[in-house]
Amino acid sequence: MNVLIIPEDFRKDQYMLKPIISAMFSEIGGSAKIRVCQDPLLGGIGQALKWERIQEIIDRYKGMIKLFLLCVDRDGIETRKESLTNIENLALDALPGGKSLIAENAWQEIEVWVLAGHDLPKGWIWQDLRNEPHPKELYYEPFSKEQNVFHEPGEGRKTLAIAAAGKYKRMRTLCPELAEMEKRIRQNI
Repeated sequence: MNVLIIPEDFRKDQYMLKPIISAMFSEIGGSAKIRVCQDPLLGGIGQALKWERIQEIIDRYKGMIKLFLLCVDRDGIETRKESLTNIENLALDALPGGKSLIAENAWQEIEVWVLAGHDLPKGWIWQDLRNEPHPKELYYEPFSKEQNVFHEPGEGRKTLAIAAAGKYKRMRTLCPELAEMEKRIRQNI
């Protein structure tokens, strides 16, 4: 199966999403060729939530992609999931039979999924991290610097996400939205 991950901005998100989604498919047991959409560059949540931009991607890739995964940050916006559900509903009409789009928001940012696969520093409380609307600055960046990988591609996202993906079951437990996305993928393959 060919899978296309659509991030809100691939420049950093690709380093996290590809290993995490690959680990998810390993858990599912399905064989998948997973790519991250780099053309077009959406460049932010505003573009990723515009149906016209998602439709452009669907139109470009629907001939070769079976499953589209739109993965964005929640950023503390309570209505984010509703926006994603609307995009999914529009995609139902835009996609030929046997193809689908699943949209999910990380709670609160995709970097939290990465942190879920690591032992966190003493004093960090998981629920505080999950509830913080902007955990990238308060948690991810200090953690990446502490791990001495901030200078690497994606400010350490590649190294840390690959390591986290090795603990995918833990990530799925700590981040219920990952478990929900996995469940929905299972229903679509």
